[in-house]
Amino acid sequence: MSDCGLDVVLGLIGGKWKMLILFHLCHGSRRFGELRRLLPGISEKMLIQDLRQMQESNLLVRKDYQQVPPKVEYSITPFGKALGKSMAPLCAWGAKNRKRVLGKEFPQKTAV
Repeated sequence: MSDCGLDVVLGLIGGKWKMLILFHLCHGSRRFGELRRLLPGISEKMLIQDLRQMQESNLLVRKDYQQVPPKVEYSITPFGKALGKSMAPLCAWGAKNRKRVLGKEFPQKTAV
């Protein structure tokens, strides 16, 4: 078991899509279709599954407006917002190193 807490974080937002879902919800409430468009490549089944798991983990809330046509929105909780804020350094690192990582331009191995 990790003493640094990464095991806890990865338990909440591990996987391919959860961190991106959280990122988009940090910028405001979203409907299911909006999230699907913001996440090209995610299947409907996977989005539903991840949203349910994140709701169970208290990272987001689902609001059903009980109207016709159906309207459901997903919003971040204060708990999720705190986790989202901690992702800012990772976003900055990814933006800075995007070309290196995607272009496979890795520097020579050096000790850390």
